[in-house]
Amino acid sequence: MRVLIIGGSGFLGTELIRQAVAAGHETAATFTTRRPDVFPGVAWWHLDVRRAADVAGLIADLAPSVVLNASSGGAHWEVTADGAAHIALSAAGHGSRLVHVSSDAVFSGARTRYDESCPPDPLTPYGAAKAAAETVVRHLAPGAAVARTSLIIGRGRSTHERLVHALAAGSREGVLFTDDVRCPVHVTDLAAALWELALCDTPGMFHLAGPDALSRHELGVLIARRDGLDPTRLPTGLRTDAPHPGPVDVRLDSSATQRQLRTRLRGAREFLG
Repeated sequence: MRVLIIGGSGFLGTELIRQAVAAGHETAATFTTRRPDVFPGVAWWHLDVRRAADVAGLIADLAPSVVLNASSGGAHWEVTADGAAHIALSAAGHGSRLVHVSSDAVFSGARTRYDESCPPDPLTPYGAAKAAAETVVRHLAPGAAVARTSLIIGRGRSTHERLVHALAAGSREGVLFTDDVRCPVHVTDLAAALWELALCDTPGMFHLAGPDALSRHELGVLIARRDGLDPTRLPTGLRTDAPHPGPVDVRLDSSATQRQLRTRLRGAREFLG
């Protein structure tokens, strides 16, 4: 099977590629700035998802069975929202199975626990862009799977793990919020679950997050202990005191999705224990 991973040079994209290669799939992946020097046999393509014609041309040339959009444009609307539209339109036009990765940032935290039926109510520009991407993907590619996830943790390489190391070393200013709660997921589990969704035909919304709800500081303490760092060196603060507003307590309820999957999404207390 030929698969295309958009955003393959990112943290999640790298794990998606690793699992695709291990499964024997013919794998192509995209990058925006730097072509990774890993995974022999993977076909790498430079792609700016803001350019609709480039997206359409690549998907037409490759004719992948599966397109998995793991790109990350942050709050940049042209990448996160418009880029998702370009990908969805081209994937649907060529009959490719599309899996679009979204985020718990689409929620405000007003109701704390969110299942797959909850509509987005974002507070931040990033959340608004991700919510718009979800809407356009489901409109243009109604057969697609949209998968919301939370903080992605790995083996020391994630943004959150690097931040903990920098704060513990005193090489970076900042705090870990004690009132900002999420449901972290391990990148290996997340990628395996995304491939399950990619290899089935079920459309709709899915939640892929761990079962443990932790504050960013609690998560940082677990990371520090695993890595032999002093957790007392991690500075704390409150999201509610931060200069920029953002959701506080957002817990993705993944139980309905989990019942459909073979992959077990572990909680952070387990995979960091």
